Amino acid sequence: MRSFENIAKLIKTKRIQHPKGYSQSELSHLLGYKNGQFISNVERALCNIPLKMLNRVCEILDIDRNELRDAILKDHEITLNNYLENGSGVVGGGQTSTSNTHISVESSSSSTPVQLL
Repeated sequence: MRSFENIAKLIKTKRIQHPKGYSQSELSHLLGYKNGQFISNVERALCNIPLKMLNRVCEILDIDRNELRDAILKDHEITLNNYLENGSGVVGGGQTSTSNTHISVESSSSSTPVQLL
């Protein structure tokens, strides 16, 4: 199962705390989406922000690029672990492993590697 929880939390927090207090629809439109539903989907962890939009999101919401990258990397790490542990990437689907699989990604904001099971 793909994970978008960290990026969802970051985008929602930054949008709400931004001095302009953008609505989901306003932010979607600022990013060039005609459908105001896009940011709602991101904030509900249904999808990720396309790579081509990352710089624009950072500019609009005043997000440090390292903070955004770290959130995306954490989500990718969780996704990788889900696929490795569950075989097919679907929780409960495919073959399951009896051994623990560990993947570690170093975050730029800390010198300690992040490990997830």
